[in-house]
Amino acid sequence: MNIDNEIQDYINYISLERQLSNNTIDGYKRDLRDFFRYTKKEYKNIDQKDISNYIIYLSKNLSPKSVNRHVVSIKNYFKYLDRNHLINKNPCSNITGIKMKKTVPHVLSIDDIDKLLDIKVNDAKTSRNKTMLELMYSSGLRVSELLNLKLNDIDISSNIVKCFGKGSKERIIPISDLATNALIEYINVYRKTLLKNKESDILFLNMHGNKLTRQGFFKILKELGEEKGIRKEFSPHTIRHSFATHMLDNGADLRSIQTMLGHENIKTTQIYTHISNNYVKENYEKSHPRNKIERNN
Repeated sequence: MNIDNEIQDYINYISLERQLSNNTIDGYKRDLRDFFRYTKKEYKNIDQKDISNYIIYLSKNLSPKSVNRHVVSIKNYFKYLDRNHLINKNPCSNITGIKMKKTVPHVLSIDDIDKLLDIKVNDAKTSRNKTMLELMYSSGLRVSELLNLKLNDIDISSNIVKCFGKGSKERIIPISDLATNALIEYINVYRKTLLKNKESDILFLNMHGNKLTRQGFFKILKELGEEKGIRKEFSPHTIRHSFATHMLDNGADLRSIQTMLGHENIKTTQIYTHISNNYVKENYEKSHPRNKIERNN
């Protein structure tokens, strides 16, 4: 069985018609290839038991979140086949993912963010790093959105950035004066040093004049965290969570945050109210004098 033949029409569909991002398409492709390698069956012969057994198999080695990602890939694929009358019955009709405990995303404190952004600019590398982090914390961009930015996605005069998020949906996000000033210096003074006499409209470049990769950004963030003495575990997404939480703590309304983050559903954004409530509770426990008395007795 040629697995690629089994899924190629579907991959073309999500690429051309739904215009999903390359990362999403690659994820679907990997998940479906893994599934068909496991079952060793063509799609017309797959039944509900095959999928249930595969979920059990995945659960032995993967986290519930990862298993559910595979389940979504498989369900969407068979929904496509069913809608196009390529199968007689959808084997995923009664398939559900694994129940997960609701977890509150980790955030950095404002002090930790200040430490992270306290980068002395003295060359192209430090200018690029400071500008990326100022922009990310200022806008709540995902790391993929940040690294895909082009020069004309930045409007310096209006303090806005344009990005294409999930499903290639465009959104316009306001950015801070600090982020704008960092961008002006990086673009006008330092970016040409990174270009290495190449031509590129990508905003953030590596030291070889090419587009900075996700792995490269992760490495930069890890090194900066160690350098600044930030002992918490954090990732690029932590900065996005921190942006949303700090905005909410300082009076931004949930709908505005939803728009800036590019969430389709307000329920996704509401997780930040839980983070904010936890933050308030922690501050109360640390600060209220009566609480201190009770705790010390």
